Order: sequence, then C-alpha cells, then structure tokens
Amino acid sequence: MLYDCRTTADRDRGIAAAVEAVKSGELAVMPTDTVYGIGADAFTPHAITALHHARSVTNQVPPPVLVGSRHTLDGLVYSLPRAARELADAFWPGALTLYVEHSPSLQWDLGDTGGRIAVRMPLHPVALEVLREVGPMAVTTANKVGQSAPTTAEEARDQLEYSVRVYLEAGPAHDPAPSTIVDVSGDVPRVLRAGAIPFEKLRDVVPELLASDDPGSSAPTGAGAGRGA
Repeated sequence: MLYDCRTTADRDRGIAAAVEAVKSGELAVMPTDTVYGIGADAFTPHAITALHHARSVTNQVPPPVLVGSRHTLDGLVYSLPRAARELADAFWPGALTLYVEHSPSLQWDLGDTGGRIAVRMPLHPVALEVLREVGPMAVTTANKVGQSAPTTAEEARDQLEYSVRVYLEAGPAHDPAPSTIVDVSGDVPRVLRAGAIPFEKLRDVVPELLASDDPGSSAPTGAGAGRGA
C-alpha cells in the first residue's frame, strides 16, 4: 500500500500503517534525507532476512541502523567515544553515518557485524516519526541489487513490489548523495566513505579525523559496503 505523506490525512494513516507493519516484522519503505530506504525492525531476525530477500541480496552485509533520537545511540553502544558524541551533536539529524562498536548485550541478529555497526539519524520528519514509534530500524537503500537508488517511493515500489507492505511517498529526495561514513570504533576516527557532509566540516568538529585516503586509513571488512539510506 502506498500512502502520499504530502497530504495530512494520508501522512497520518501512512505513518500508523508503517509503524504497525514494522512492529509486526514486515517491511516499510520511507523517505530519508538522502534516498528512499527499505526498513525493518532491527531486533526481528526474520524481518532482516526478508529485507535481504526483497533486495535480492546474496552477500548479506549487516544493514545500517537508523534511529529517531540522538539519545538512542547511547543505548546501542557499550561506551560512546568523545568523537562520536561530538559528531552526532554537530551533524545529527543529517547525512552522517557513524560506524560504532555496538553493545554485546543487544538482542539483535543483523548478521556478522564483528561487533560494529553503522548508525545514523536521518533529517526527514516522516522517517523520524516512524523511528520514534518503532525504535532502531535496519534500513538500507530501497532498490534491488544492481538497480538505481530510488528517489521516490513509487520508484521503490516498481522494484520491490509486494515484498514491502507499506510505502511512504513524500516526493523526490532533495539530496540523493549518500551519507558520509565515519569510523569511530578505533583509536583515531576516520572517514570510510566520502558523502554529503564534506571532510572539512567534519574536521572542524574533530580535528584528529583522518581522511579515507590517509596512510593507515582502511575500511574494516563490510563497512560501508553497499549503500545505506
């Protein structure tokens, strides 16, 4: 079912339907400030499997996690590094993904995370409403592998069809550039993927930040693979 969130009535119905679907272990497509994402409850293993199947993924790299509040990040990590806190305070909500060491006590099965996961708080009111009701969601680009990233929910529906229960349409994505990914899980924070937020702005907040092409700066296995929403 596709809901046009540009109208008040459809927006309210659509967000309620998306929340109910995700809480039931089904999938929803929603807008973010980058591209449209396909999302599932991060703590429902069969929903994560359905997400991979919907996208025709064979190498099941752990999907990024989207959150609806800056404070949710504190509950996902064992100890939040200073650099992560300062970057989140400066750029969240927004197109910054933080690659963090997640708490080992979390009851989720996102795949072989190696103890680390990509987390972001998107700057889009529809996504934030859903996330604040559902909690952390595994969200990745709402496209079949090998096809273009959708900039509308209708484009996503053309690819994913009936594998998704709810599509939330909010018009074309304004900035389809991918989020910038910064690894804050090690001793020195470093950029894993250049994206919407320029390196210079990040370094204004964290001066010790390394660029992706700095010596000794290499992405951990699986980090930033594919394209998160």
